[in-house]
This record gives sequence, C-alpha cells and structure tokens, in this order.
Amino acid sequence: MISGTKTETVVAGAYEIGNRLIGRNPFEIERLFQEMHRSFFRGGPINGTIVSGIEMALWDIKGKAFGVPVYELLGGAAREKIKVYSWIGGDRPSEVLEPAQDRFDRGFTAIKMNATSELHYIDSYEKVEEVVERVASIHERFGSKLAIGVDFHGRVHKPMAKVLAKALEPYHPMFLEEVVLPENEEHFKEVADSVAVPLATGERLYTRWQFKNIFNQGAIDVIQPDVALCGGILETKKIAAMAEGYDIAVAPHAPYGPIALAATLQVDSCTPNVFIQEQSLGIHYNKGFDLLDFVKNKDIFQYKDGFVDLPSKPGLGLEMDEAKIEEIAQEGLVWTNPQWRNYDGTIAEW
Repeated sequence: MISGTKTETVVAGAYEIGNRLIGRNPFEIERLFQEMHRSFFRGGPINGTIVSGIEMALWDIKGKAFGVPVYELLGGAAREKIKVYSWIGGDRPSEVLEPAQDRFDRGFTAIKMNATSELHYIDSYEKVEEVVERVASIHERFGSKLAIGVDFHGRVHKPMAKVLAKALEPYHPMFLEEVVLPENEEHFKEVADSVAVPLATGERLYTRWQFKNIFNQGAIDVIQPDVALCGGILETKKIAAMAEGYDIAVAPHAPYGPIALAATLQVDSCTPNVFIQEQSLGIHYNKGFDLLDFVKNKDIFQYKDGFVDLPSKPGLGLEMDEAKIEEIAQEGLVWTNPQWRNYDGTIAEW
C-alpha cells in the first residue's frame, strides 16, 4: 500500500470506512467520495490510500456493469496510445548505462533514474559529480533519442538542489522530480528560476486542494498525482483538469501493483495533458514478485516501442489471479521503506 510502514493501519481503516458503504448505491461515486473524504480530520496518506482504493473499486464495478472501460465514462479516449517510461538503476544508483541500453533496445524512448543516495544539507561535490557522470554517460550514448527523468526523491535539501539541478542542466533531462520535499514547496521557484529544465512533483500530495499552491506558484511544469493516494480515479482526473488550465503537463506516479497501474491507465486514456506514464514492470522495489504475477490477462501491460495500448476490457480491465493473491497474502505484506543515515549519523531522507 501507499502508506508504506502503515500497511496494517490502512487495512483496518479500509474495513472501518468500507463498512459504512455496505448497502449503498455503488454508482454514486462522487457522493460516496465526498462522504469518505469530508471527515473533520481529512486527507493524509493513510486516509488517502483507503479512499483511493475504495473509489477505484467503485469505478471497476460501474464499468463492468455498463460493459465499458472506465475512461468511456469519463469523456472517452483522448489519445490512441499511452507513452510509458521505464526505471533503471536502484535506490543508490551506480551502473546505469547498460540498463539504459537494454530499455532502448526494447523500444523505450524514455527512462527514469534516482539521482543520488544520501545527501546532507551541504554535501561534497564528489557526489554531485557522480550523478552528473551517470546522466552524462547515457546522454553521450543516446543523445536526445532517450529522454531521462531524474528523480531527486526529496533526498536533496535546498542548498544542494540548486547545485545539482544546475549541474544536470547541460544534459537536457526530461524533468527533475521532487527537487525538494513538498513541505518545502516555496523553494521550487528558486530552483525553477535557476535552470531551464522542467520540474516535476506531486506523488506525495492528496486531493486537488493540496495541488492549489503548486498551480498558483507556477514553478512546477509536470505534476505527478498518484491515483492510489490522491483520492482515486475521478480525483486524479480533476487534478489533471486543473493542471490543464495552468498549461501544466501530467505524468502520473504509479510504481506499485497492477490495480493502481490499470486505474492510472484509465485516467491517461481520457486526459489530454498526460504526456507519459510511469510503470513498474521490473522496478527495483519489486522483491520476490513483479507486476504481472497477480494478473491473468498479462497482455494489458504489454509495451511496444515505448507505448501501451488503451485498455479495452470493462471496468479497470483486469482479471486478477485470486489464488496467487491469497497465497501471497498469507505471508503478510508489511513493507517498510529503508532507514538511511548521513556520514555523521544524522537521519537522511530516503
């Protein structure tokens, strides 16, 4: 689940909120979303994950009842196919050139990689040079034929964010992601003013209200709402529509399992300012199983020349392997993100 270290809390909350919906009309998705969202204490990653999961299930029910993909109920297709990018490297990226070559040979025209590992408030230029060398090696081999998204992952504080962004500018990144943490959003403008590179953020934000400051500030060029966190399919669609009014692109966050990705592809299909989609096949976070392991109709995530077809089956378009899910569930899926420390023992951002 999105909440990472709060998996059991999310499950308990899903029962608590879900029980209130038993017997209700599942077609009234907007009304049910408003009821789930509008508590006295609203939002947050735990509640956002719960509401998003239930909301996606409601759309799956409605789409299957009408025999159409969800995007047909949200205005219909806005495109013929969806461009995707592939991750390379890992949490602490080192060798990236050969994985980049592998993705290029498989038809991808865009990749993404983590920029750096632990980085202190002020850190050594040696670490900056290591990042630049990795990106430069890819750019020198492929030129503009392979776009590179560089994810700062909120690991970089403002002083080093400016340095790192400026150092990467000559290699024309597709975007720089989360150059600072969203709670330091006032610094996005400072970085944006220093480089001619698109900046991206949004994976940790939930509902359209948390995106308001981003839109009004005008420093971010690409928003990355997560359909499994921000409130679900319709909320992602609303956030993207707000972004369109500000001439901002959308590249939804989706490094998780098949349900979240399938739901995101529904939004992509009917949203014109989506320009590329993250996908998690083979991503370094997957340990022991991968995206396709839980899906019977594996063709839904077949990529060709860096694109995926629009979904065609009703609802979210998935046929889940319930036996496999039950088997894995017995192991207990309680994931905790790594705990990192800087060279002096202080806590580092992961």
